Amino acid sequence: MTRPYLPLNALRAFEAAARHLSFTHAADELNVTQAAVSHQVKLLEERLGVALFKRLPRGLMITAEGEALLPVMRESFDRMANMLERLEGGRVRDILHVGAVGTFAVGWLLPRLAHFQARHPLIEVRISTHNNRVDMASEGLDYAIRFGDGAWHGLEAQRLFDAPLSPLCAPRLAETLKAPSDLFRHTLLRSYRESEWSHWFAAAGISRPPARPCGITFDSSLAMMEAAVQGAGVALAPPRMFARQLGSGQVVQPFDIHAALGSYWLTRLKSRKLSAAMATFANWLFEEVRLAYGSKA
Repeated sequence: MTRPYLPLNALRAFEAAARHLSFTHAADELNVTQAAVSHQVKLLEERLGVALFKRLPRGLMITAEGEALLPVMRESFDRMANMLERLEGGRVRDILHVGAVGTFAVGWLLPRLAHFQARHPLIEVRISTHNNRVDMASEGLDYAIRFGDGAWHGLEAQRLFDAPLSPLCAPRLAETLKAPSDLFRHTLLRSYRESEWSHWFAAAGISRPPARPCGITFDSSLAMMEAAVQGAGVALAPPRMFARQLGSGQVVQPFDIHAALGSYWLTRLKSRKLSAAMATFANWLFEEVRLAYGSKA
């Protein structure tokens, strides 16, 4: 099949301008002048016989024809860029995009990731963190690791392990805690899931804790644990994710009582075809879980 002439410079200028809705910002990205971008887009419009943008006093508005062309161009340039990255250094590398809850990424995955890289040097893992809210399609993720019950629409979820919650606090504060009810005298730190402390008090045999215990709410368990280390209160967090802080004595676990509210899961879009690199990463991840917890995951 003989392909028609592809005006790559014009297509690249259009794609950048469509993303930014600005010839000026596209020019900055492409390291050319604003006039050069405008000229290339005009050439493309003349070739296609359609207007791709409406020129406005303050920027651009993409037309219906431009909207139809943009996703094809974006995917094509992304695929070319990805392949060029894979070929850098004279060897074909696979690039794996993994999103992970920040607590899991810092407290569990990162300490083990060097082991994966040593075994699979041609797979480059790129980690991005989130607070359990992630759009895998728009972010281009191969996998997302998140906390919950495993029921997410459109996703295939494989359970990694449970992560029950327990109070964690600075050692000096723990000296004042002899019984779970002593916690009512302290600031209780929690995540955005409002019912966590109520579940833990129920597990501790306190069926009617204060309706709204005095506390501070965090959108990140990592920030919450830093507050606990500094003595700002008692955090309710998964000890498995904070083994380093527990091992160093920065925090202690005053009660061997846990509340199981969910598990960590490895998820992927059902529409996402499983690649060799994805299968390799998943197999390694579950092997690490078995080594860490055996059948108690």
